[in-house]
Amino acid sequence: MSKVYLTGAGPGDIELMTVKALRLVQNADVIIYDRLANPEILKEVKENTELIFVGKEKGNHRVPQDEINEIIYQCALKYENVVRLKGGDPFVFGRGGEEALYLKQRNIKFEIIPGVTSAISVPAYAGIPVTNRGITPSFRVVTGHRKSSDNIANINWSSFIEDETIVFLMGLHNIELIVTKLLEVGKRKDYPCAIISNGTTKNQKVISGTLENIVSKSKEAQSPAIIIVGEVVNLRDELRWFD
Repeated sequence: MSKVYLTGAGPGDIELMTVKALRLVQNADVIIYDRLANPEILKEVKENTELIFVGKEKGNHRVPQDEINEIIYQCALKYENVVRLKGGDPFVFGRGGEEALYLKQRNIKFEIIPGVTSAISVPAYAGIPVTNRGITPSFRVVTGHRKSSDNIANINWSSFIEDETIVFLMGLHNIELIVTKLLEVGKRKDYPCAIISNGTTKNQKVISGTLENIVSKSKEAQSPAIIIVGEVVNLRDELRWFD
């Protein structure tokens, strides 16, 4: 019987893949992979493994999600070991749940292989802990990208508590709207924030600022990027280590 492994590739650095994810990649008959999965991973595949790229980026969804679901299904009918390789973790804004449901409805066996999410690991590589005793009791991970900007605007912004760290994934192109909404619900203009591009890789770049100036500074940032908002950003000066 074939099985589909919905596999998290981690945040970028290939050494942050799990041992299990690497083993599955090395034994896969076919790998269906995203843009955010480090291409160095593909050097680990065995001979004759089929590679299918289904990456997405803003304004260019090379393969719509419905087609991706069907590609995974058809590969499961053809191959024994199918790896669906996704950047970060498959269940953190990775549509892994949608793909698993699609397979479940068609009686295809699947397994979830969690990955190190960029929501925690990328700030850590920038010297920013998402929580720190005495500064913040909680953190929240929010998508910065939905089907339309209207959906971003309709997030319950007023629910964000004062001392909570907020991590926005895939939000660089919506940063002006994100900042506007945070200011509207009472965040201070001097509230610390940072943009981290290409986190955990040799191309990592960190732009620190405040809600007042981060939009103008964001012109220097590149995708993929995360935005982190909170007092913990101020710890970067003391804890930076990867730069």
